[in-house]
Amino acid sequence: MNRLVRRIAVRGATLAVVTSGVAAGLAGGARPASAQESVRERISAMEFPELRFSPVKPRKETVRGVPVYFAEDRELPLVTIYATFRGGVRRFSRDHFAAATALPGLMRTGGTRDLPPDSVDARIELLALATSFGQGGGGSSSWINTLTGQLDEAVALWADMLRWPRFDSTQVEVWRGAELERVRRRRDDPASLAFSRFNRIMYGDHPVGWEMEPLDLESDDLSQERLRYVHQAVICPDNMVLGVAGDVTWRRASRLLEGILADWPPCSGNLLEDPQPDIRTEPGVFVIQKEIEQSVVVLAHSSSLRQGDTGEYFASRIANSILGASGLSSRLATELRTRQGLSYGASSIWTTSRRDDGLVGALTRTRPQRTLAAARLLLAALDSVRTTAPEADEVEHAVGEIVNGFVFNFRTPLQVVARGMTYESLGLPDDWLERYLDGIRDVTADDVLEVFRAEMDPARMTILLVGDTTRFDGSPSELGTVTVLSAGIEDPRDRPSDRPSTPREWPRSPH
Repeated sequence: MNRLVRRIAVRGATLAVVTSGVAAGLAGGARPASAQESVRERISAMEFPELRFSPVKPRKETVRGVPVYFAEDRELPLVTIYATFRGGVRRFSRDHFAAATALPGLMRTGGTRDLPPDSVDARIELLALATSFGQGGGGSSSWINTLTGQLDEAVALWADMLRWPRFDSTQVEVWRGAELERVRRRRDDPASLAFSRFNRIMYGDHPVGWEMEPLDLESDDLSQERLRYVHQAVICPDNMVLGVAGDVTWRRASRLLEGILADWPPCSGNLLEDPQPDIRTEPGVFVIQKEIEQSVVVLAHSSSLRQGDTGEYFASRIANSILGASGLSSRLATELRTRQGLSYGASSIWTTSRRDDGLVGALTRTRPQRTLAAARLLLAALDSVRTTAPEADEVEHAVGEIVNGFVFNFRTPLQVVARGMTYESLGLPDDWLERYLDGIRDVTADDVLEVFRAEMDPARMTILLVGDTTRFDGSPSELGTVTVLSAGIEDPRDRPSDRPSTPREWPRSPH
């Protein structure tokens, strides 16, 4: 019998799948119908061993006490070096909010001890470097990507940008001016306004609920003293995790990292304890009047579920996918978009962190005349998932999406290294992704129902409506006790002594 052998190369491993050469034409002509039926039966009867993907793992080392994740890759003459630092905005007082926010950007644009900003830019261009400085998830990060032949020079420049930022006064003013303009324009975007105000309502005077305001952006808030106070507390070896991926040996990489860390002073100890949030627990309806053509509806309450190796956590990930995180096929989108025609889409919120409570709920946008109808549909959909277990095919589909996409988490060595660094920072085990996959595979429809019943309660929802209330399809008081907010900075949870603020991002958990 002729055989067709298909070979699939996956990062150095080859999987050979052998099938009968049965298609018409492979054997030089068409086959009779009876012969074709016989072939189909033989194909149906064929059995293959289960293909198990063995994930690539980075090499874990330590240089001067700093964890380093390493993956060598000779495919291209490029090297990426990545650094993360524990400690961000949430680990400082409000007086240092602007400085902590500005720190990553000014390390990139503000020059170094020996080079002014334009010289740093010219050097980056000459070396053809790709580089980034940013923050998020309670920490800061930076990386460079360079040609192997210029690795030493690139690392030296990058180390100077990290260790010895100049914080050029002109660039500080440029950042301050841009941030003031962003603050001025922030309320022009209804969705951004809604998400930020919802965070403020739920988290109050906690860094998750902070939003930049003009009071935070006075000149003294970005003084050299405050910028260096933040820099010395965050950008230091005690907070650092490093990653190296690409066309470089460990011997060379370790030598370069040793040179960076050799005389780097320890952290200043100025970081505050990571504050635990006091998330709002009372239900209520908040309304912001804004003359717009699409209302924004956000509703959620706190969830005690944490990220971890538990059946409840894995079930919550499948529950979230079924409810609204899987796009147009989700229950929320199907109900509000496909069946009712109220919205272009709707999605769920279900945040989980390692340490603190998160949020569970939903959001959508709709025309003003159907605002309350959309809110009621969201609440009804959230209630319905607590009464009946999802269909087995819904669970199977959600599980399959995660399992079938598992291999794409390992497309590049940098992904592998970055994941190891993330797990190190979060205190997760090195094999967390494999544990996650196994946990997802074990989720059943009854598990999903149980976690919905334990964590979802529509009666506890805090609801925010942003839109033209003069065109609403009823009074917001039909949904509960109403508090009217302006699009300005005042907020019902601000105390007289607080410097008022409004958050700006998607409703989120502290981590």
